[in-house]
Amino acid sequence: MTPVDASFLHQEGPSSHMHVGGLTVMEGPPPDMEAFLGQIRKRLHLVPRYRQKIASTALDSGRPVWIDDPSFNLEYHVRNTALPTPGEWEQLCALTARIFSQQLDRSKPLWEMWLIEGLEDDRFALISKTHHSLIDGIAGIDLATMLFDMSPDPPPIKHPSRAWRPHREPGAAELIAAGLKGAASAGIELAEGLLGALAHPDRAVARAKEAAEGIGEIVWAALNPAPETPLNVHIGPHRRYVGIGKRLDDFKLVKNAFGGTVNDVVLAVVAGALRSFLVSRGLRTEGLELRALVPVSVRAADEHDQLGNRIVAMRGPLPVYIADPVQRLRFVSHAMDGLKESKQALGAEVIAGVQNFAPPTLLATASRLNFSTRLFNLIVTNVPGPQFPLYVLGREMVAAYPVAFLPQHHALAIAIMSYNGQMNFGLLGDFDALPDVDFIGASIDAELAHLVTLATEALAQANPAA
Repeated sequence: MTPVDASFLHQEGPSSHMHVGGLTVMEGPPPDMEAFLGQIRKRLHLVPRYRQKIASTALDSGRPVWIDDPSFNLEYHVRNTALPTPGEWEQLCALTARIFSQQLDRSKPLWEMWLIEGLEDDRFALISKTHHSLIDGIAGIDLATMLFDMSPDPPPIKHPSRAWRPHREPGAAELIAAGLKGAASAGIELAEGLLGALAHPDRAVARAKEAAEGIGEIVWAALNPAPETPLNVHIGPHRRYVGIGKRLDDFKLVKNAFGGTVNDVVLAVVAGALRSFLVSRGLRTEGLELRALVPVSVRAADEHDQLGNRIVAMRGPLPVYIADPVQRLRFVSHAMDGLKESKQALGAEVIAGVQNFAPPTLLATASRLNFSTRLFNLIVTNVPGPQFPLYVLGREMVAAYPVAFLPQHHALAIAIMSYNGQMNFGLLGDFDALPDVDFIGASIDAELAHLVTLATEALAQANPAA
């Protein structure tokens, strides 16, 4: 298990579940459950990790390892339920919240999938739920090929020549050996790094200088914690969920009018919505700047078929003190440009690399430093999805809404996913701390609509002939 994967296990608690997933809405009547199970069963060999569970190495000699689950039962992981009549969107969001309120069973492979019947407009839904130690957002797009096709009539999947047979569970001596092997592998990597440094000393010195600067930036951030807000309170295990469907073209329109990136527009819209939320709670926003934890993938292009997390965390500003939406966007764009040029992401990657050679107690400490909940007010993660339709058993996926997770003392997480011209938001809130999470969702609608109006006017003034 990689250090980042193991850190997600260390971060989990009774109220801070570390699973992520998504809610997808499908066109047409739901498939027969046996046909749906068959669709997954035919593709499980493409993602062998889905039939593996975690095991702790004996004597705490290393990080947990993945082993085959000899009692793997697909019917346990794939479940079927239905909404009561009339099957409205709000009912589906409430069901999603209840499913994500339950921890995954660590004695089994860490995932579930739900087939939801009874939606209005002759549709059904799929809800996926996977522990963050198993998969990150960028890899998750690749793993969607397990279930989704790029056409209604895909070519048949090539099956392995032999049926899957699990390896037997390792004994205590084998688990000790696995831990020692992981430590030895990390030692070999360290030695190779040292040899490379001796061969190219100038390059090594420059890299070390950058790494030190990056770690320094993380330490500085740790000494300057994020401000206390109603979003940073004790949370319980229960959740609320709100899904908001938007158009990707609206974000591009704003970007084209005022500059920046689509992600800058997303952060500016979120900052405006949180400003409205704080004001609705009777709080003053003058001089207040929230921090968003923005996960950044460091997965190389040739690693997109590999499991495990390759992400680092950057802290992006949310200037809720800026009332004007265009000024807010320009501030965010400038600040994010500065973050990209900073060494913050490099420092986080260095800490993750050091964890490769760390015993588990140090691993837990390092993971808390790199993912300290004092450093940010909420998670805001933007996952790029395919810009073409996907299908399951010939039925088109018409919308996709991501679901993030809530760390300790964080009552809100906002995940965004683009898919086939859409830009959809998933707001996960603590049930008790955020009874008004719907207000934040409505404020996102209002903020984007305001920016689209301003952008349309600005583009019209710049191109009067058009």
